[in-house]
Amino acid sequence: MHITQVLRRAVQIAGDREATAMEGRRHTYRQLVDRVARLAGALRAQGIATGDRVAILALNSDRYLEYYFAVWWLGAVVVPLNSRWAIPEHEFALADSGAKALFVDAAFGDTLAPLSATLPAGAPLVFMGDTGQPEGALNHDRLIDDHAPVADADAGGDDLAGIFYTGGTTGRAKGVMLSHRNLVYNAINAEATFGYGAKPRYLHAAPMFHAADLMNLMPVTVKGGHHTFLSAFDPAAVLQLLRDEAVNVTLLVPTMVNMVVNHPEASAFGDLACKVVYGASPMPEAVLRKGIETFPAWTFIQAYGMTELSPLAAALMWDEHVLEGDRAVQLAACGRSAVGCDMRIVDSDGTPLPVGEIGEIAVRSDNVMRGYWNRPDLTAETVKNGWMMTGDAAHMDAHGFIYIVDRVKDMIISGGENVYSAEVEQAVYSHPAVLECAVIGVPDDKWGERVHAVVRLHPGVQAEGEDIMRHCRGVIGAYKCPRSVSFTDQALPLSGAGKILKTELRKPFWEGHKRAVG
Repeated sequence: MHITQVLRRAVQIAGDREATAMEGRRHTYRQLVDRVARLAGALRAQGIATGDRVAILALNSDRYLEYYFAVWWLGAVVVPLNSRWAIPEHEFALADSGAKALFVDAAFGDTLAPLSATLPAGAPLVFMGDTGQPEGALNHDRLIDDHAPVADADAGGDDLAGIFYTGGTTGRAKGVMLSHRNLVYNAINAEATFGYGAKPRYLHAAPMFHAADLMNLMPVTVKGGHHTFLSAFDPAAVLQLLRDEAVNVTLLVPTMVNMVVNHPEASAFGDLACKVVYGASPMPEAVLRKGIETFPAWTFIQAYGMTELSPLAAALMWDEHVLEGDRAVQLAACGRSAVGCDMRIVDSDGTPLPVGEIGEIAVRSDNVMRGYWNRPDLTAETVKNGWMMTGDAAHMDAHGFIYIVDRVKDMIISGGENVYSAEVEQAVYSHPAVLECAVIGVPDDKWGERVHAVVRLHPGVQAEGEDIMRHCRGVIGAYKCPRSVSFTDQALPLSGAGKILKTELRKPFWEGHKRAVG
């Protein structure tokens, strides 16, 4: 269970095979491992020791990959920062983790000065860009050129590999501690569950700070696979890279899939064959069906998990994406437990529930986190007797398929009835005019909370709120349907992981209210 073993194996089996491609920079595995060992040597020369935390604030790139492996090669701990955070959130994570070094790229060069004040005096600041070198910062490539490679520190097992901060969408961010064992075990689970093929060619389109993209890094590398990087998500660029770099596997969150399948030029790329893993938030069935229609050569796999699970726990495989007949109900499932993961549905006391009853998903596996950094109280609340309490409300059918109905904390309670926003969103999305939506609870004098839909329509298409509500009444029970609708012509706000920030959507409705329900 040593993360760096996957890189050492790649050199043994495919040393001269191209490993990375990014904006004209291309390196073989032999070159990559040399750069990693040299960057580790540079960090050691700057005083970074085994167990020290090294943070990064950057967009996707081949240098991000080098940072990951170099920190692990040194036996230190990665701290990837969410690229959509504000300065105070970065300052909190740096201070909370006790980071002793910081990498930034050109997109965040202007944050280096304010953030450096949070680090210890003299902490190394590494700039990963090609131009605009900040004063006082070290240069990523120059460090590699100027330092000799060092031997792998051989960290592994339960040694801490990373502190991954949750998006902070519901309050103070939490630092999830993942070990080498967690991440390697999860990589084995992913390979056994998804199957990456003999020569995977992977596109890093989802943000690399997030565990969902990290999940793919090791299975691709250990096979001597190819890594292509997209610095910031753009649907047109995704389609072009799939073709130009012969990408055969990638991970996209549902909002990304939505943008790709609705891109005006999407049909011109319909011949491309690619395994597309999606996850991190619920996939609207209407979007999935359009994706299958637009890209008939794609094979879709849904991945369910969370950072605390390193992150994979369950998957809905391609042959389980059934569009017609009795099995079509499976499209609403997040899948069945991944190889190596025990999953069950439990009540508030942790007692397993019978088939079909709604409770909370609990997971037991070697990919369950070590705990929350500096939060033993929260760790004890979340991991009970080895079972990770996910906070997701769901039920399981007789065949092991798990159907998520909502986040427990996001459940809307209207007139005493529990309404799960994910179910309502599926109904709203099935209206042909709807491009994007989010369902939230808003204050209501009569009902306590009212089901409210925030909707963005397809360009050039018109619909009224009553149209949306009437459509939903034909799909789901009346008590679940939106009682009000608001429209926006702007993309809904997203977290760095691509999840819709419902907290931001709720704010204007709840100003001046003391939220007593929900």
